[in-house]
Order: sequence, then structure tokens, then C-alpha cells
Amino acid sequence: METAPALHCTGLNYSFGDAKAVDGLDLRVDEGEVFGLLGPNGAGKTTTMRAITTLLPVPPGVIEVFGHDAARHKMAVRRLLGYVPQQLSADASLTGRENVQLFARVFDVPRRERAARVSQALDAVGLGDVAHRLAATYSGGMVRRLELAQALVSAPRLMILDEPTIGLDPIARDSVWDRITEIRLGTGMTVLVTTHSMDEADQRCDRLALMHLGRLRALGTPAQLKSELVAHRRESGETGLPPPSLEDVFRYHSGSGLNDPGSAAENGEKGAFRDVRRTRRTASRLG
Repeated sequence: METAPALHCTGLNYSFGDAKAVDGLDLRVDEGEVFGLLGPNGAGKTTTMRAITTLLPVPPGVIEVFGHDAARHKMAVRRLLGYVPQQLSADASLTGRENVQLFARVFDVPRRERAARVSQALDAVGLGDVAHRLAATYSGGMVRRLELAQALVSAPRLMILDEPTIGLDPIARDSVWDRITEIRLGTGMTVLVTTHSMDEADQRCDRLALMHLGRLRALGTPAQLKSELVAHRRESGETGLPPPSLEDVFRYHSGSGLNDPGSAAENGEKGAFRDVRRTRRTASRLG
């Protein structure tokens, strides 16, 4: 009998007022793979991530996580997920340990297991020795690893990373990915990641989906996507060009640069601080 994929989206649509952020997205992520979601700003990537994590409502039958319907079984889905958002999830006024404890409550980690799971998550990202320090004293790379610990505390089967290394220097970026790789190899965890770093996507992802204006434009391994562009160039009579990079593939399918202004839909979410406040309210309700 075929097992359920880690993630299955069928005809996902989402709008903010009159602006359509996601337009009929079909997507399947298999268990154990690292799957990259690419696209220019405003392509609908973050909206898709928030719908998958149940932060945005969707109709029944549209999103399934390991066979669980995200609309009908929100808490069951949340227990399977770890989520590192693009913006501001660590609280600078709390210690590293307190930040991870907060997420243990949000993701409904049983009370009797919380202390051990918090320590395990901090140790997994190399922050156990500095967990007593305020997050305000952490470097950028340490903050991103702290956010990874927050997501790991629920022992997720599917880790969702929205621009996990944005703003980090190459050493800090490699450190974050080294931790992700170690944890994935040790647990079999599935990873869904958005990134604007084409090198990161090329080197780290098993398969890629490229979105533009809310729609899926291309799907395949990095090598397949580059080979398809070679074939298109040949059919178009373009000769004498160097082998395409993943950035060339990106530009071909999106028709735009890597730093376009975000769409009205995604910019209108104004998500960072509002998401933190929502997280705190949820944690206080869960106790």
C-alpha cells in the first residue's frame, strides 16, 4: 500500500482582498526529501507556507500533511510540523531556553516531556551552553539556530523553513544548513524550504518548484530544470551560451530579478510583529 506523502496540496488558492497570492497550486513533497520552493518576492511562497502550517485557513481537502487534512485536523497537523518563519520568531527579551519553551507550549509538547525536549533541541543546534543568555546577545547565525531549535522542539516529521539563512554571512549560513542536514540524516525528517539563494537551492535541495504570480511554473531536480532550459535554448536557436545556472532557470520562468518588490498580497500581510503577538496569545491559551 502506498504511503501518504509528507505534503500534498491540491488546487490551493488564497487571496488578500482582490489580490490573489496563490492560484491553483498543486504540490507534492515526498517523505524524507529536501524540497525547495523558489520564486520572486510576491510569488506566493510565504502565503503557501502559512497555509500549510494552518496559520491561514483553507477549505477541507486542499492540504494534507502525512495524510491529515489541515482544515479538519489542525492540531494533528501542527504536531507533525516544525516552522521557521522568515520574520522575527525569537523574542530578544527572553533567554534562548525561554524562547524554545514558548514554542514547546505552542506546538503542544506534553508537559512531562517539555524540559527534556527543550534541552535536546538546544543541544541539537549547538546552543545548549548559551541557553541561559538573552537572545538579544546572540549573533545573527545564533538567532537563526535558536529559531531552528524552536521548530525542532516538537520533533517534527516535516520542517518548514521560510528563508532560513536570509541576511547571514556564508559561515553562519553553512552552520545552519549543517545542523539541518545532521538532524535530517538522524531522523529522516522532511524539509520544505523557500530561499532566494540559488546556490543554496542547487546544493541543498533534492527537488525544486518555481512559483511566479501564485502559480507553479516549473518542477524537478536542479539538474532537470537546467537541462530543460538547455533544450529550450536549442529549440529557440540560441547557441554558444555557457551552461545555464539555476539563476538562469529562475529568470527564464519568472521573467524578473531576485529582488522584485513584493506583491500587494504578500506585502499586505504585515506579518512579522503580528505573528509574534499571535504566537504569544496562543501560548498563553495553551498554558
